[in-house]
Amino acid sequence: MEFRIFMSVIAAAFGSMAVYSVAGRRRDADVQSKSGQLLGGKADFILHWFMWLMEPVTRASIRLGLTADFYNWVGLALGAGSGVLIAFGHLELAGWAIVLSGIADIMDGRVSRATGKTSLYGDFIDSTLDRYIEVFMFVGMVHFYGSKGPGALLSIAALSGSLIVSYARARGEALGVNCTGGLMQRGERLALLSLLLLAGRTVSHWLGRPPGTVLMIGVAVIAATSFYTAVYRTIWIARELKRLEK
Repeated sequence: MEFRIFMSVIAAAFGSMAVYSVAGRRRDADVQSKSGQLLGGKADFILHWFMWLMEPVTRASIRLGLTADFYNWVGLALGAGSGVLIAFGHLELAGWAIVLSGIADIMDGRVSRATGKTSLYGDFIDSTLDRYIEVFMFVGMVHFYGSKGPGALLSIAALSGSLIVSYARARGEALGVNCTGGLMQRGERLALLSLLLLAGRTVSHWLGRPPGTVLMIGVAVIAATSFYTAVYRTIWIARELKRLEK
């Protein structure tokens, strides 16, 4: 049942992509202002399409008086819920919780910028709660895999890499260097993780493997690419700082 719902959503998404293409494939000004990228710029079409899809939600949120703070705390609640759901094996529900948490994370920034209510408080609470959400998700995976096989270790590695990626960017920005490059940023991690949770059990069944097998492979990919991104950002920012100091 859950997989059929997932496939229906995917079909609807492809249909809306076709509409977006016909409508002119407008690039989102908000994304461009932040130098946003997906998969190092190779999947920017998907990023701009999704922001186009979210525009009516942004306008409706503003009319209803929903604030950026509202979306921040909704996103945190959904992220925490996803960790609990993962821990107790409700993988598909956890996948939907992560999707909704990701949407809430997008909406808080778009609402604040659209209403001209950006603030240092908003920047801090948004980025900090994002880290909480990732901790909840991966700690849930550690509990899900327990001591059986490498799943728990890979989950810890994915969490560690994710936090280093975020820290390197934050520290670089604090020192005057902005680096958003790399293969596995937060949006990409959430997108991949939600897909693995929503479809992983079915794919694992087709392969004749235990329910968490495909998810574990995906977590290994997240761990590897996150550490690659962390190393890339560390080296790039360090070089930029040295260049600026000359």
